[in-house]
Amino acid sequence: MIDLGISKLALIAVVALIVVGPERLPKVARMAGNLFGRAQRYMNEVRSEVNRQIELDEFKKLREASTDAMKEMESTLNATVQEANVNLSDQAEPKTDDYASAILESAPDVTKVYRDALRQGRDSWGVKRTARPLWFKHSAGIRTRVQSGAARVKRFKRPVLHK
Repeated sequence: MIDLGISKLALIAVVALIVVGPERLPKVARMAGNLFGRAQRYMNEVRSEVNRQIELDEFKKLREASTDAMKEMESTLNATVQEANVNLSDQAEPKTDDYASAILESAPDVTKVYRDALRQGRDSWGVKRTARPLWFKHSAGIRTRVQSGAARVKRFKRPVLHK
């Protein structure tokens, strides 16, 4: 930063002693040291901020390059898959098998089977669970808050008095 040798520092000290005086010299030296320390900390903060910005710019460039490469690879892959699908569809011959179509027509509708399998209305678990009033749940001992055995022992354990 600033190149100060021992002779220059001695000259500055003598001039400061003459100008400021021996009574106020320690206070002025302390203030100058504090200001110099603040200036150094400020310069270090600025330097680290600049370095962070440079690294951030490098990361942004790297990210943009990688996203561009990924987009290019994706488009190449999509083109290859599309070309393979076209080639396969050109080579494949549609077969109509009466037996397979008869089986597919006789199969039941999947959504209807699923809907029938669902328990709806008063039979559903949610309705049965909420149909009981809370006072009954409390009197029947239905646990709403589950607690481990160790936690229960700790909760209901008598405090030990140390003598």
